[in-house]
Amino acid sequence: MKRSSVQSSFSRVSTYLTRVSKAQDIRRKLLITLLILIIYRLAAHIPVAGVNRDVFANIFNNPGGAGTFVNLLDMLSGGTVSNFSVMAMGVYPYITAQIILQLLIPIVPSWKQRMEDDQREGRRWMERWTYYLSIPMAALQAIGQINIFTSLAGAPVIANFGFSGAQLLPSVAIIVSMTAGTMFGIWLGELISEYGLRQQGLSLIIFAGIVAQIPQNFGSLLSDENNRVFLLIFMVLLMVATVFLIIFVQQGRRNVPVMYPGRRVGSRMSMPVKGTLPLMVNMAGMIPLIFAQSLLTFPAVIASFFLLSQTQWVRDAAQWTQDTFGGTTGVYWLLYFIMVVGFTFFYTDVLFAQQNYGENLKKAGAQIPGVSRGEKTQEYLTKVLRRITLPGAFFLGFIAVIPYVISLILSGLGIPLLQNAGLFLISSSGLLIVVGVVRDVFFSIDAELKLHGYEDTLLVR
Repeated sequence: MKRSSVQSSFSRVSTYLTRVSKAQDIRRKLLITLLILIIYRLAAHIPVAGVNRDVFANIFNNPGGAGTFVNLLDMLSGGTVSNFSVMAMGVYPYITAQIILQLLIPIVPSWKQRMEDDQREGRRWMERWTYYLSIPMAALQAIGQINIFTSLAGAPVIANFGFSGAQLLPSVAIIVSMTAGTMFGIWLGELISEYGLRQQGLSLIIFAGIVAQIPQNFGSLLSDENNRVFLLIFMVLLMVATVFLIIFVQQGRRNVPVMYPGRRVGSRMSMPVKGTLPLMVNMAGMIPLIFAQSLLTFPAVIASFFLLSQTQWVRDAAQWTQDTFGGTTGVYWLLYFIMVVGFTFFYTDVLFAQQNYGENLKKAGAQIPGVSRGEKTQEYLTKVLRRITLPGAFFLGFIAVIPYVISLILSGLGIPLLQNAGLFLISSSGLLIVVGVVRDVFFSIDAELKLHGYEDTLLVR
């Protein structure tokens, strides 16, 4: 039985791959996506002019929180920080701009009314202004990133960077090149969403960087001759357990019973149909991790502008802010956990409000037993969703702080592995992104296959 079951699974996978290869438009989308990702990875190796690689490398080898912090930035930027390339900020400025607009829309009445009047036009307006806001955010973050890395390294990462005298023109050129690199990365992500795998652009950009780092991180793991076997077994078990938890939570659903009206067949009316409305335990996916990280780095970026202030208390406050939000203390990881949990609830509420299930069910004539149609249905579903989101939010928070927890455990065992913090990020936040993107890509391809008339796909048992 087991052997026949395995053979059946391999047969289904083989059939699935054959169908994908025969579908011309799916094959074209996959090839376009792959080509754009290759272009992005090539651009990720173009360094910023004047960067001192020796000084910059010392930050990654730092056996403290600074090393953990820059490895986290490196992972979420798609591996571009380690090269300090012109795309070292990844798509952070775009995400930060998106967060700012989403927070302001409920506050500004005219913006809120615009989004409610015409959702399609409202989304276009929001996308346009997100691009506009991304440019100054990218320039600001480029300056802050250089200042932060210089502070962490204890020496200038880029020689003669400043805004006085002969330093002005080269510094402006560096900021312009890094801003252009960020906008180029965003543009590549949009190209993937438009011509490749739809709605997967920015996620695939980050995904490509994470996957590209895995061989280097495991090479770093195996370089520890004293603990090589222990760390290898530990990492494999950790990765398997993390993937299992991610899939288990991501597949979690709460099926809310819904009664759909019967259909008229000739002169007769069929009986009402009983169905379900599935609500996901983790509707937000990996977005809260990226949102929280983007917002947490912003105070450190602002503080970097005041590190050279002439006033002592201003310098002290700036240093404290950079230490707190720069990943060098346990307070940072506590804040990271809290913000991931908070953003999970926030983003889930935003997504669910946009879908407006209460009004849509009312238009379809459907009703949840014991709940009035329309606004009452929306309130009931929101209450249910928030209740089931709680374990999903704490799960994401736990995933976010696994690197810090693991580093504390290993340090207690006498294994100083903080310098390899990026390796553990592949097993937590990175794996969440990888599993989420692979899952979304699979469902996207499966939907395309069904449009081609293939009903018996891997999703059909």
